[in-house]
Amino acid sequence: MAIFEVKVPQLSESVAEATLLQWKKKVGDAVAQDEILVEIETDKVVLEVPAPSAGVITELVVADGGTVVADELIAKIDSTAVAAAAPAAAVPVPAPAAAPAPAKSAAPAAQSSAAAAPSAAKLMAENNLSANQVAGSGRDGRITKGDALNAVAGASKSAPVATAPIPMSDRPEERVPMSRLRARIAERLLESQANNAILTTFNEVNMAPVIAMRNKYKDQFEKVHGVKLGFMSFFVKAATHALKKFPLLNASVDGNDIIYHGYFDIGIAVSSPRGLVVPILRDVDQMNLADIEKKIAEFGVKAREGKLTIEELTGGTFSISNGGVFGSMLSTPIINPPQSAILGIHATKERAVVENGQIVIRPINYLALSYDHRIIDGREAVLGLVAMKDALEDPSRLLLDL
Repeated sequence: MAIFEVKVPQLSESVAEATLLQWKKKVGDAVAQDEILVEIETDKVVLEVPAPSAGVITELVVADGGTVVADELIAKIDSTAVAAAAPAAAVPVPAPAAAPAPAKSAAPAAQSSAAAAPSAAKLMAENNLSANQVAGSGRDGRITKGDALNAVAGASKSAPVATAPIPMSDRPEERVPMSRLRARIAERLLESQANNAILTTFNEVNMAPVIAMRNKYKDQFEKVHGVKLGFMSFFVKAATHALKKFPLLNASVDGNDIIYHGYFDIGIAVSSPRGLVVPILRDVDQMNLADIEKKIAEFGVKAREGKLTIEELTGGTFSISNGGVFGSMLSTPIINPPQSAILGIHATKERAVVENGQIVIRPINYLALSYDHRIIDGREAVLGLVAMKDALEDPSRLLLDL
């Protein structure tokens, strides 16, 4: 008998513990090497734990929903029992002392976790969907997370009202625990509100010059760089331009010290099925528009699939939140500690404005800069936002560094 131990992967220094979500195998099941056995949720990412060897699972040490730490033993695999795994387990193996998993609707024998991505399989299990209820759009019919989300949305629309989760009365309620990510978001937002002297300054920007430049070059840009030219890259470049001029906007507070960062790592707030995440664009001052667009597109895909790494979510000296993608017209974003400022951008709408004594129609976007008044005075905040506005209203400034 050769026993291989399955352990929790290494977590970042800022992550003390994690939650084991749901085992994809049970004691006595055969597994292939590198097959995903379980997902572990931290307050930042979901980590997949693969099998270190082919064999048969002989023990599940931690049950679904258990709290774990880095390098903790969570299961054991007997690599010499592969041949005995096909029939029912030849040697009875005691089941783990875990609470039984919630009952799921019966699935056809053809259903297999190998036919679905891990994130998709998790969604399907949580919503009692079998593989034959989800149309796979991936390679060889593999079910992607997007397929699972569409199926869940379709099921919820067609489900009768009588199937409410907890129909206690004609006013049903359902209590569910926060995920680690949601709990961490709540903790950080409260921390930010309690520890920072947050003020917000506003300005409006005429987006016509950026729109004109984008319309002129977007087709050629996509052909040359293989990515669409969006608006976020212009906002990132404009923000970097302002941070260079006003370094306090790129600084952070550590006790009674101010740390001036000689680099520009901008966090881009991205909505994911698990909640808001903020992956980091590192050294954006050394990136061109194409580099920024490619990285943002990559972050968007990873966020939807739950593939962002801890390293990609750690750090940052400034953040940008784009509520405009959801239709927001104005907001006061909350600083992401230990940063000292955050830019909120919103939906661009045509508005009547006065130029040279005349009323004209212009595509206007309201910018909001929230800042920590402990180290940033109104002067730096207002002038920093004006620098972003000027750069967007005359994009050539970004090329000439003016």
